[in-house]
Amino acid sequence: MTFFFSLAVGLIFGLGLIVSGMANPAKVHSFLDIAGVWDPSLAFVMVGGIVVASIGFFFARRRTESWLGLPLQMPKASDIDRRLVAGGILFGIGWGLVGICPGPALVVVGMGAVKGGVFVLAMLLGMGAFELAESRKVQSAAMPPAIE
Repeated sequence: MTFFFSLAVGLIFGLGLIVSGMANPAKVHSFLDIAGVWDPSLAFVMVGGIVVASIGFFFARRRTESWLGLPLQMPKASDIDRRLVAGGILFGIGWGLVGICPGPALVVVGMGAVKGGVFVLAMLLGMGAFELAESRKVQSAAMPPAIE
């Protein structure tokens, strides 16, 4: 049952990305080109998403499990630190250069575009590099200092 609902929600989300134009790199570039011929329509999509998510979070924060009986864990981190800002800057640069972000990238791959496949491959490599760097950081912090 969980698989069915996950698939349905994913398909609805993907359809929303296609209908809104978020999976179209040219539309994204038009939105980001505030000095040229600016297309503000994606701002309305984002505001709509924020409103819907805010309503969902309002009701979800009062629950401990989902409607399917699975544990519901709300994010606890609220700090804005260097890593968050750096990640946001890196995300923005990538979005501006390519016109695709992770969710729409999967839709673009599903539509058969090579550009989406290259993006997803690069995204997965970046995620792997981050995980490798994090695991090395944890390992080096756990190691006792060398005796000289």
